[in-house]
This record gives sequence, structure tokens and C-alpha cells, in this order.
Amino acid sequence: MANMGYHEEEALGKAYDSKLMKRLLHYARPYFGMLLISLILVFIVTGVELLRPYLLQVSIDDFIMNHQLTDSQKIQGVIRIGVIFLAVMTAGFAFHYLQIYILTQTGQKIVFNIRQQIFSHIARLPLSYLDKNPVGRLVTRVTNDTETLNEMYTAVLVNLVKDVLLIAGSIIAMFIYSAKLGLVILVILPLVLGVTVLFRIKARAAYRQVRVKLAKVNAILSENISGMKIVHIFNRQKEKYQEFKSINREYYDAGMREVTVFGIFRPALELISALGIALLLWYGGNNVIEGTLEFGVLYAVINYLLQMFQPINDLAEKYNILQSAMASSERIFQILDQQDEHQGIQSAKKLKEVAGNIEFKNVWFAYNREEWVLKDVSFTVCPGQTVAFVGHTGAGKTSVINLLGRFYEIQKGCITIDGTDIKSMDKEELRQKIGIVLQDVFLFSGDIASNIRLNNKKISEQRIKKIAEYVNAAKFIEKLPGKYLHEVKERGATFSAGQRQLLAFARALAFDPPILVLDEATASIDTETELLIQDALKKLTKDRTTLVIAHRLSTIQHADHIIVLHHGRIKEMGTHQQLLSKKGMYYDLYRLQGEES
Repeated sequence: MANMGYHEEEALGKAYDSKLMKRLLHYARPYFGMLLISLILVFIVTGVELLRPYLLQVSIDDFIMNHQLTDSQKIQGVIRIGVIFLAVMTAGFAFHYLQIYILTQTGQKIVFNIRQQIFSHIARLPLSYLDKNPVGRLVTRVTNDTETLNEMYTAVLVNLVKDVLLIAGSIIAMFIYSAKLGLVILVILPLVLGVTVLFRIKARAAYRQVRVKLAKVNAILSENISGMKIVHIFNRQKEKYQEFKSINREYYDAGMREVTVFGIFRPALELISALGIALLLWYGGNNVIEGTLEFGVLYAVINYLLQMFQPINDLAEKYNILQSAMASSERIFQILDQQDEHQGIQSAKKLKEVAGNIEFKNVWFAYNREEWVLKDVSFTVCPGQTVAFVGHTGAGKTSVINLLGRFYEIQKGCITIDGTDIKSMDKEELRQKIGIVLQDVFLFSGDIASNIRLNNKKISEQRIKKIAEYVNAAKFIEKLPGKYLHEVKERGATFSAGQRQLLAFARALAFDPPILVLDEATASIDTETELLIQDALKKLTKDRTTLVIAHRLSTIQHADHIIVLHHGRIKEMGTHQQLLSKKGMYYDLYRLQGEES
């Protein structure tokens, strides 16, 4: 289990994938106007930054170093340039703030939509997909991976244009000022290119290792925190600590290797930048001394050189963001490309009134190919009947329920409700007609009323109270502080198994389904609430087609039919008394439970 969840991190794909980027840009299309405004502002901000060295050069050469002017003329000229400089920088600040605000707001809107789409899609994915993918991995896709995309939209998408403009503008400005000084700068560009290419190779390898090790850490954390009770029971805290320490050390070492790569890249560029400045000072300084070059020009060219290196220095961060975004988008699109339950049905039949006649005709089913869980299963449940399924663990009882609600699809045979093949039905409508109460009742964080109505605003407060009284849940709800608004902790941990079961009965009855499924609904119930449970069950199953799965045979003696499953096949069918008189498999199970009790 500790190895699950990180295998997909080992293959990160390309650092830049045009197909993925095209799909990412598709989400930005509704906000094209905002992005265009941000792009226009980028041009203005870049122009302001390129103007700064020019104003300083004018101030130095035309006024400060101009010996033909009087001191008062120099002061007036410097003040005038200073005012222009301040005005330009202030305008640049305002435009830059506006550009960042618009871009950040747009990025948040885009990522909000992506996050909504992912969650909505996950909610429609078949259970077979959810079974194979850990919850932690899916949560990471909705949270961490979408946040990585936000960084790409805000820090890379538009700002990359600014970087290119700044680099190109700085080089052009240097050549305009002095072609000779521009040629001197070209000497260091191959060094910049070489360091950048080397960084790209090393950074990608380091990034891959960090992602793999981080996934291992997340996997072992998820596993051990979920299984902490077992760790305590068997007193394995020290061993688990050492196991985590080893994996955490691997993550630390991988992180340090990445830090080393990124730590070397920026100082290396600064060293090359210093080399460029040294060349300018050597060559340009001589020209200034000889009087063939103005000092302000040399100063401006040095400033343009520093401005050119600024976006190159930021390349490391942007490359990391882009690489993370490509990896995150690839994983996100893997989920979004999974076919959901509502795709592929062109004309699903609308369900009207459902009587509840259920028929399985020669049904074969396997979770994995050819590993049959149900083999040639056929039975009929008439409207209003209660049919129970019994058998050893793994006999296929729960699979019958999963297939009826189309949580999984059969490979062979046919399942009908009121004579209509369920494959031709809309899944949402089908499941609205089937109420399911599971052994392990899941309660959401919130309050009791919201857990009964499940966000269905059509179910009123009065109906919730009436249903709770009907299924005997009101007896414990009325004693709680807040009553129906009493806070429910995560998974309903503060309630007993019996109380959770009564709330599940109330939830099922609130939606008033014509077909009811009870999957081990009376297992693990404390004796104090067992009578309440049994009474609620009688009320719940009245006038409904009911399928019951139970290990406790004493709870299904009054079922209209009992179906005994063994290794995926129907071994026996009949009433309680009929099956006992056969003295077959059901008789043995009943006698065994009688001896145990």
C-alpha cells in the first residue's frame, strides 16, 4: 500500500507539452478580454522599465557631465529629468499594480472553474474507477494540482511575454547606444545559453526525484494515519517511525539535490553577468577615458545588461512552475478524460412510476476479466416483496446490489425493472428509485437535518421530524443539544452504530424510493437499539420491493423469499421454513449461527 500513489509521478512527460498547453489555454478563452488588457499593460510596464536607463543617461550626459552648461542650468535640467522620472515610475507602478491585479483575478477565476469541473467529474465517475484510485490522490488533484495551474496562469502565461520583451528590448537598446558594446555583450550569450540548457537537464531530473519521494511520503502518511489504531494495538510505533524516517530522509536528500541545482543556477548567471559588466567596464571605460564614448551611455548599457539578466535569473522559478503545471495538468486531464457514468447514452429512457418488479436474467459479472463474481444468476422479485440474500463472505451478495443500481455494469445477461432493461435507463433517475442503507453508514459533516435531506430542499423540516419519529430516530435526536441542528462530526464518529443506522433509515425514507436495499443494515447493532431497528425496518419495508443482505439469519425469517448464494451461483431459493426443511446449505448456516448464539 505504501507504494501506491506515486507510480504516476515517475513519468512526468515533457517540461512543455503543446497539446496540454492548448487545453489549458482553452480554459482561459472566456477571459480573453481580461488577458488582453493584462498583456497591453505588460507592454506599457516593460516600456517604462526600458525607459528608466535612458532617462538616467540623459540626466548624466546632457546635464551632469555637460560642461557647456552653467551650474543652474544643470540643476534645472536634473530637476526636470527627475520629475519626469518620478512621474514615469509612478505611472509604471500604477500600471504594474493593475496588471498584476487583473492577471491574478483572472487566474483565480480560471482555476475556480477547473476545480469545479474536476469535482463535478469525480462525482460522476463510476465506482470501479474510484476503487482503483486512493482518495488522497484525487484530493491532491482538486487542491494542489489546480493551485499549481494558478501559478502558471499568473506567473508564467503573461509574464513570459514581459520577460521576452525585456530581454529583446535591452539588447536592442544596447546596440542602439553602441554597436561595439553590444558586440561585447554577445560574447557572454553562449555562456548564458550553456548554463540554461545544463540547468534544464539537471533541474528536470531533480524535480522528478522530488515528486516521486514526496508521493512516497504522502502515501505512507495516508496509510499510517488511517491505520493508526492497528499501529497502537500491535505497539508498532517505533517500527513505523523508522520506516517513515527512512522515506522522509530520501525526500530530504532529493529536495537538497534540487536546492543545489537551483542554488548553483542563479549565482552562475550572476557570475556571467559580472563578467559582462567587467568587459563593459574594460572596453567601455577605455572609450570613456579616450573621449570616444559618453559616460552616461556606458552607465545606461550596464543598466540594460542588468535588466536583461533579471528575467533570465527568474527563469529557474518560471521553469519549475511550468514543469509542475505540465505534470499537474497531465494528471488532471487523466481524470477528466475518464468516461463518466452519463457518457455514451444517447437516448436514456425516462422512468415514470416504478412498481418494483425486479428480474435478473442469466447475469454474469466480474470486477476483473473472467474472474466471475456472479455466474448465471437468475431470479425475480415481485412488487412489494422482501427478498433476502445470504451466503458466506465473497458469495456475491453485495455485487447483486451494486449491479441493480448500475454502480457496475454486467458482462452478460440482463437486469430489468418493470420489464425495462436498466442499461437503457438514465442512471440518476434509476438511483432515485432505489434507496440503499449500508452496514457502514456514512454521515457528512454538518447537522442531522442536512444528513437526512442531503441538500434536497424539497424535503421540509416538518417532513424530516415526521420521518425521524416514524423510524424511531427522534427518541435520541430530541435529547441532543440543538436537536435536528446538532453538529455531526466527520463520518458521524460521535454517534453509536445503532444511531447512525436509524439516521440512515430516515435518509432512505425521506426520499421515498419504491425499491429499498438493506446491505448488512442490521449487523453490528447494540442490543439497546435492536428493537428500535427492527420496528423501523418493518415500517421502512412496508409496501416496498425490498432486497436484504444479512449475515444474521434471525432477522430475515419473515422474508418472502431467501436466496442462498455460494461462489457466485444460486444454490437454494425459498422461504425460511422451506429452506430449513431441505436441510441444505441454508440449514447448515442457520444451525451454525444458532450454536454460536
